[in-house]
Amino acid sequence: MEKFTQLTGVAAPMPAINIDTDKIFPAIHLRTIKRTGLSKHLFEEIRFRPDGSENPDFVLNQGPYRQTRIIVAGDNFGCGSSREHAPWALTDFGIRCVIAPSFADIFYNNCFKNGLLPIALPQAEVDKLMDDAKKGANAVLTIDLDKQTISRPDGEIVHFDIDPFRKQCMLNGLDDIGLTEQKAADISTYEAKARTQRPWVFGMTEKAGA
Repeated sequence: MEKFTQLTGVAAPMPAINIDTDKIFPAIHLRTIKRTGLSKHLFEEIRFRPDGSENPDFVLNQGPYRQTRIIVAGDNFGCGSSREHAPWALTDFGIRCVIAPSFADIFYNNCFKNGLLPIALPQAEVDKLMDDAKKGANAVLTIDLDKQTISRPDGEIVHFDIDPFRKQCMLNGLDDIGLTEQKAADISTYEAKARTQRPWVFGMTEKAGA
């Protein structure tokens, strides 16, 4: 998983509330377990017209937001089904952070496992960042995970809370697999001992007279 330390860029405003996982990644495309190539279906129903052409009214199709890595969203972002394809599609597009007043629990947890930082802030703070985002290329946000701050274009610093364990995982690029691999030596020691004590578990037979 890619480390998250500091991120600077233009944020895309998505003020609608209850943007669900089917809106983020339509169920019709849930036919793969690959994490790449999903960005072409990101927000498909609102990003494209029925004929496949871009919807010019959708924010990610507009000049300053085409390469955005940050989204400022409305309340209850990521609600709906628990599909992990939603954060996969967001990160495949290049988005590394979503800021909103609240997130659906399962989506929120899935974000941390996939290198996507979800930041929950009071509505008043989100409103200010939403105003910044609407200014396009004239407004840049900087997110510092270590300091737990968001720097606004006017210099104001917004602080956010995050679970310390999740913070360290993001800073070090550790997903569930990465965390397990940190214990590789202990796991090898345990397996070696287990092979001796319970060889049948590993498909081995004890030597005669053992």
